[in-house]
Order: sequence, then structure tokens, then C-alpha cells
Amino acid sequence: MPAPLDENAPAKVNLTLRVLDRRADGYHEIVSLVAFADCGDRLSFVPGGELSLTMRGPSAAAAGGGEDNLVLKAARAIAARVSGVVLGAFDLEKNLPVAAGIGGGSADAAAALRLIARANDLAPEDPRLYEAARATGADVPVCLDPRPRLMHGIGEKLSEPLVLPPLHAVLVNPGASLATKDVFAGWTPAAQPAASFDPAAPAKNYEEFLQSLAGEANDLQDAAIRLAPAIAEALAALRALAGCRLARMSGSGATCFALLDSQAAAQSAARALIGKYPQWWVRATALGGAG
Repeated sequence: MPAPLDENAPAKVNLTLRVLDRRADGYHEIVSLVAFADCGDRLSFVPGGELSLTMRGPSAAAAGGGEDNLVLKAARAIAARVSGVVLGAFDLEKNLPVAAGIGGGSADAAAALRLIARANDLAPEDPRLYEAARATGADVPVCLDPRPRLMHGIGEKLSEPLVLPPLHAVLVNPGASLATKDVFAGWTPAAQPAASFDPAAPAKNYEEFLQSLAGEANDLQDAAIRLAPAIAEALAALRALAGCRLARMSGSGATCFALLDSQAAAQSAARALIGKYPQWWVRATALGGAG
């Protein structure tokens, strides 16, 4: 039996998310600054044999392991593009909440593509990996090489990796699951479309970077709150934390984040939230280069 290969599948956090327009095909044009957390799922892979997926972990039951799982979809997508590619057995430790706006399924799919690439000696920059990622889902390409970037289009157009100041955060999900399509369906165009995030902003110092983030928004937040009012409660709880510098929803929700000035402050905030809201999913984490 070949030794299993392992990959982390880190949570994706949308620090900003501007919806620019609804396209004729039903998709939406977006601009989003994305960073990745130091918490997530874990995927292992044993090459050889039939394609399969087993699941475990606290969110395994909610994620489901059927044929529509993005890990299997990604594996089939790369197999359709690379003749003779060796597939095999995947085992997913599912830790992230499902349908939570932090790209758990997309991160898992991207990890599957990285594992298949390692097992088949495909270069990380092989364009067929990106093609398979794009065919699997709109958020999979940015998760393929999980470093901070700006996403454009429907998510398939990516900037070069960005260097962010150290960011310490608390992630909170109040137990709500939201379908992305439902949240986008509730989006209302702004009378004055906002300018997209300045790609030079991450090069600024920490305080200037926070000011740049504060001038931005998540344009899906209001639509998500209408579907899941618990998001508003989560945001209020985050904003009430001692030392909270910014609180915002990630992606299409319902996970929200708060930025704090240190790892110790984030951990203290997480403990306070767990004590007050034991039913919520809460994690202290570092985003995009925080040490």
C-alpha cells in the first residue's frame, strides 16, 4: 500500500467582497480580497485503485460524501484533462462548518487537486490544475494556492499573491447554513457602485491597512442577514469584544470574523465567546501571513 499523502485545506476568509453586477448567465461579477486562516479541514490520499471518499470529523455528517462532493468532482475534473492520471482513496477530516462562507468545500477540492498533482508528478503551475479547479467551482481556483489575493470576475481571475500585515482574528459561525445562490439572489445593486479594493493597500502598514479595510464592505451581508438573522447577533457579539478593530461577514455567510491586534487578544476573545455562546463554532486564528 502506498503511504498516504496529506494536505491542509485552510478556511478562506473574504476580508472584502464587492458585488459589481449580475451577468446575463446568472453569475455575478465580484471583487474580493481573500486571506486564508490557519484552521481548516485535513485531506489524505492513497493513490491507486478506484476513486473513493470517506469522511469523519465534527462536520462530516453535514457535508455529505455523495457523488456531488467537491473532492470527487475535482478528481474527476483533473482525470478528464490528464490522460492516465492515477486517482485513489481520499479521507477527509471535516472540521469547518458547511455552507458557511469560508470555502470549506472549495478548499477540500483544491487540496484534492494538490494531492493528485503530487501523486502524479504534475507541476503545481500546470494549467490543467487551474482548469480543473475552475470546472469544479468558482472559489476553487483561489484555494489551489492558498495565499492572499484579489479575486475578480466570478472568482476565476486572480491577482498575484499579496503580502498582508499580520492579522489576528476570531471566526464565528452562529450555527446557520446558507446556500450561496440564495444569498446572491437577495443582493440589491447599490445606487452608487463602490470602487474596488486598492491592490496596493496590503503594502501599507497595519493601521493604514485596517483603514483601507474599514472603507470596504461585504455587499452580501444585508441579504444574508435577511435569510439568517443570527448573523446580526454574531456581528454584534464580535463588535462588542474588547479590542475589536473590525467585524464583518465572510463570503455569503454565515461565518463572521473580527480582527484584533494580537494572538493573545484573539485567543482571549474566542474564550469569552465560547463561554457566552457555547453552541456557536468559534476559532481564534491568524490570517494571511500572521505569525
